[in-house]
Amino acid sequence: MLIKLDTSVFRLSRHKAETVKRSVTPLTRDQWITADRIVISVIFIATIVGAILF
Repeated sequence: MLIKLDTSVFRLSRHKAETVKRSVTPLTRDQWITADRIVISVIFIATIVGAILF
């Protein structure tokens, strides 16, 4: 059975502050290489830890 929530609680809450929209800039080649190295090293370490635990 569904219960209808009391919506008066939501009226008492404050409004969110307006956020400034940022333009999304694509990553450069060097940033992609750095991100790939970090991800690969984390996966490698997780594999080693998983092999030791199991």
